Amino acid sequence: MQIAGSTVLVTGANRGLGAHLARQLVERGAKTVYAGARNPNTVTDPHLVPVALDVTDAAAVAETAADLPDVDIVINNAGRAGAGSLLTGDLDAARAEFETNLFGPVTVARAFAPVLARNGGGAVVNILSVLSWLALPPSGAYSASKAAAWSFTNSLRAELPDTQVLAVHVAYMDTDMTARLEVPKISAAGVATQILNALEAGATELLADDVSRQVKAGLSTPLAARA
Repeated sequence: MQIAGSTVLVTGANRGLGAHLARQLVERGAKTVYAGARNPNTVTDPHLVPVALDVTDAAAVAETAADLPDVDIVINNAGRAGAGSLLTGDLDAARAEFETNLFGPVTVARAFAPVLARNGGGAVVNILSVLSWLALPPSGAYSASKAAAWSFTNSLRAELPDTQVLAVHVAYMDTDMTARLEVPKISAAGVATQILNALEAGATELLADDVSRQVKAGLSTPLAARA
């Protein structure tokens, strides 16, 4: 997918990975970058077009898609974490996590699929996680929501054969979401660069760090070989 001259919508574009993606898209020559955020006033880069967008509000997303008929790349970046264990954590918080991490990308894809089709197919990028494949009980709600989003991404490829669908898996990235974790982290700017390189190369999957690559490799290792 060619970025130069393209029109891109990035959800959750006011901070973290989303802000880096939006900025780098401009640097690579995107014609228009719509920066989606619940509060568009938090988008301060003058090179971006702020868009009020709550991915959990289906009617608002549909209205946004009607207002942005020129989009040919959609980046589903908005995410939520912190609900904890599915067994012992707050179920309302877990539901909210699923609304953002799973149904958010679903809602955005449903609304923008006809737009992308009219514009030649384009691309959808779904920001997932190594936890799409690896369950951590203290983050059980997040793990399950990202696993479901990965499954949806695979379905999306089959349903949109003329659209490049790129799944991005990453473990610990240096953002507000991981600020309290004392672990090695990859930079959000570096991940954004990898994503845009993969998009331009026509890739359908990006494993952005060693942890994601190791876990993915382990999925195809016979159980006997793991012992």
